[in-house]
Parts: sequence; C-alpha cells; structure tokens
Amino acid sequence: MNTSSASYLPADVTVGILDLTVGGLLREASSEEPARTALIEVTPLGGPAMVEGVPTSPRRWTYAELLAEAEQAAQWLLTKFAPGEHVCVWAPNIAEWVILQYGAALAGLVLVTANPALRSAELEYILNQSKSVGIVYVDTFRGTDMAAIIDAVLPRTSRVREAIRFATWNSEVRGFTGQERSLPTVLPTDAAQVQYTSGTTGFPKGAMLHHRGLITNAAFVHRRAEFPRFGVWATALPLFHTAGSGMSVLGTAASRGTLVLIHLFEPKLVLEALQDWKADLFGGVPAMYAGLLANPDFDKYDLTSVMVTASGGDAVPSAMIREVERRFGSRFTTVYGQTELSPILAQTSPHDTDDDRYTTTGRPLWQAEIKIVDAGSGLTVSNGEQGEICARGYQLMLGYFDMPDETRQTIDAEGWLHTGDIGTLDSRGYLRVTGRLKDMIIRGGENIYPREIEANLIAHPGVAGVAVIGVTDEVWGESIVAIVIPADPAKPPPQEDLRQFVRQHLAPHKTPQHWYLASALPANSMGKIQNYLLRDQVSSGSLPELP
Repeated sequence: MNTSSASYLPADVTVGILDLTVGGLLREASSEEPARTALIEVTPLGGPAMVEGVPTSPRRWTYAELLAEAEQAAQWLLTKFAPGEHVCVWAPNIAEWVILQYGAALAGLVLVTANPALRSAELEYILNQSKSVGIVYVDTFRGTDMAAIIDAVLPRTSRVREAIRFATWNSEVRGFTGQERSLPTVLPTDAAQVQYTSGTTGFPKGAMLHHRGLITNAAFVHRRAEFPRFGVWATALPLFHTAGSGMSVLGTAASRGTLVLIHLFEPKLVLEALQDWKADLFGGVPAMYAGLLANPDFDKYDLTSVMVTASGGDAVPSAMIREVERRFGSRFTTVYGQTELSPILAQTSPHDTDDDRYTTTGRPLWQAEIKIVDAGSGLTVSNGEQGEICARGYQLMLGYFDMPDETRQTIDAEGWLHTGDIGTLDSRGYLRVTGRLKDMIIRGGENIYPREIEANLIAHPGVAGVAVIGVTDEVWGESIVAIVIPADPAKPPPQEDLRQFVRQHLAPHKTPQHWYLASALPANSMGKIQNYLLRDQVSSGSLPELP
C-alpha cells in the first residue's frame, strides 16, 4: 500500500526474479516432471495439416518429449545459423512454433515473431528492419498463400538466406541425423525475442525482450491469477505475441502445467477444448469472450473446470466481466501492460473485490516500480490524479532493435519506461487505465479522455460497442466523435438519446459533437481498436451518421 500522497509505488520484492533462460526453464521442467503432459495441440477436425506427415489434432508432448524435440531442433538450427542471429517465425498456433521457440533459445538465436496475417509489404518491413537471416513459415493459412508471399518478398530482403517451410519440419528437423555439437552458453539477460509492437499508430517497432524478463513476468502472471501448479492453461491467443509465447508457453512451463494450444479462435473449437481437456484457465481478448458468449450452444458445454478467466489487450467492460463470470462460473483476472514490459505490469487477482475486478487493472506485479506523472511537467501527480503511467524494473525491454532514438524517447535517463497510457493510482496501489496519451482530445483547452466517454456510453442499453476519437476542428481545436455499434442494428439509438445519456453522467464539454454508425470496429490481433483507421473512415465519409 502507498502510504504517501504521491502516485508512486516501490517494487514489491517479496517474490524473487527467475534468473533463467528459456532453454533452462524447459530443462528444469523436464528434470522435475519428465512424464507430465506439457503441450496439447488442438486444431479443427479435418483442417489442413501444417506439417507434412503428422496427424491432425490432438497431438501431445510430455516435458521430456518436448525437451528432446527442442534439443533436436537446436542442433539442426545450428547447421544453418550462428548464435545471436535473428530468425523470423511466420505461422499460426502450431506445436512446432513452440518447439522452434525452445530450440532457438537453446541455440542462442533471437526469435523474431511475425503475425501470420501480415501482407507482403508488412512482412518485408519486419524482415529487413529486424535484420533476420532466416524465416520459418507455413505454406497457407486462412486462405492466404503464404508461400507465394515469401517468394515475392525474399528478393526484396537484404539478409535472409534461409527460408524454411514448417511443412518439411518432420523430414528436415525430426529426421536430422547430423553430428551433435555443444550448444552455446546463453545468459538470462540475452535477447530471446524481437516482438513487434501493435503498430496502431504507424510503423511497428521491434522490442528486444530478454529471457529473464519473459520468464519471470509469465510466472508472476500465473501466480497472480492463482493458476494451480500442474494446472491446464488453454488459450487461442496468438503465439507471435507475448501473451501467447510468453504468458501462455513460458508461464505454463514455470507452473509445470499443461498448455492446451488452440490453433485459432473458433468458438466451437475453443469450447470443446475447454471441456475435453478440463482447463483450469482460459485466456483470451475481449472479442474472444464476446464470440464465446454469443455461441448458441455455449450452455451445452461442461465448463465447470474453468476456475479462472483472463483477459487484457484492451479495456474489458465491467458488464462483460460480470457476464463471463456468471456464464463460466469463474473468477476473472484482468492484465495490463505492453510488449515493451514483457508484457504485464499490473493484474487483478481472482479474489479481489467485485469493484476492483470490474473497474481496475489491479496492482503492479512483483519487482516492478510504477508512478503516474504529469504529461507536461513529468512530475509525479497525487493519488487519484490522472497522468502518464510509467514503469521501471527487471521486465523492461533491452530497447527497440536498431532504433536508438525511439528507445530514448520511451525509456528516460533514469530507466523509467513511459507507456503512453493515461491512468490513476490509488492509495492501495490499484491502477486504473483511463486513456491513451496520443488519443487524448484537446477541445477548447480542456483535456478529454476518450475512454471515460466510452465507459459511459457502453452502459447504454442500445449500445453494443463504441469508440471515441478526436478530429480536427478549426474553432475548438478538436471535436469529439463517437462511433457506435448498436445493440439492435435495425433500431440504432438516436443521437439525442445518447447525447442526453452522456450529459447525465459527464460534464457537458465531454459530450460528442458527431455520431456515426458502424457494424464493427477495426482492431489488431490483440483486440486493440485502431483509431487511425476510424479517423480515415470518418474523414472519407464511409460511415453513416446516427439518425
């Protein structure tokens, strides 16, 4: 608890940092629990095989089997790459992705993770910016000919010398019989991955994340979620993001649990996996929970094993948390962070009060300092005052790869990472995220935070979803624009009703001046709304006005 009036909390050091490498973590888990099931892969029945010569779902590995495959992969990788080199992985959630993650770590390689939904120009940018010398990819995914994209992109890359198909993993990697060599020494402080930021405002930056930060942070998330040792963690969160390869893969290994890796998010596939494998926890972004709750057969599944449901990536509406807890019979835990923090800074506990679970993002995890500062002066604000969320601790990235100026803009001379998020910290240490610094609307000299307006509007019975943005106004500087998804598309709520609803709860200057209709809000793979796309839609006139 913060006993001063300043919005600052020193690090809670009562739980120690795990000074491990990713390969060392797997070796420890295999030594302690060799016969325990470490990984189960769940793919759609009858779906295309990503790897030639292997059966489709479900496949499973014990910790001993997973380590053996990872060490085999490391040996094979070292015939093509040298320790310290960057290798990109471009694929959905398949078991071989996890084996590559561990194998690359054992070989001292840095894994560059890429979203399988990327198109050619985006992939080209990541390969060149990360200075990757290799790429491992699947041939096709969700109707996209990824092999054709690779063929088109490789001539435009400066360093890639190896393009490896996951399709041939069975023959090339599992069938490798070359001479065994000594694996390199890898330090916990070495870079393990380059993870690209969401890119909601422009070109993504590659955050260099180290072994110790990824492992410790994942273990802390599991601890705060009260995930049981030897439990079953099920998720469809993408492996290319820290929530997948970090929180899910490494956290489950730290707990000596079983990871149920779901190939992609399909409500029926997820519900079957939760039921069939008796998952203790399901992790997903808010959009995934909306899809699960909307499934007409939801109540037919036996989900009594799911004791904890976890989410983050974007604001989780309190109404959704209540409904998830009611329908699942679970307790909810919300995480908050960003890629640069490996990735989680704060998290609620399943046993926090209803109010804290519904309205906050919890307390900082162990070993992390946090403060809230005035965005203009940089001074720490008082408890309860809004300001920029800053963090410092073991989990900070090593920097943005090959972007020293951007690194200095994000991490100050005293080692504080400036998140760009606006929030408040109370005297108990509970954090509330109230907006994004870049999304802040300045109207007539007043600072207006869109998230506050969104939280108000989502409580209106006629609103199923909403985003609030600012657009240029010649008189006031900026105007407030609300884009609304109606609960009933055939009967959208009138502008005037929503305007009066906002004025009942918020100051008049926070009332949107313009209202538009949408059937969906553009979001990235982790569910974060892409406001720049909304601004494009508004400026182009592609969104109809609310009546």
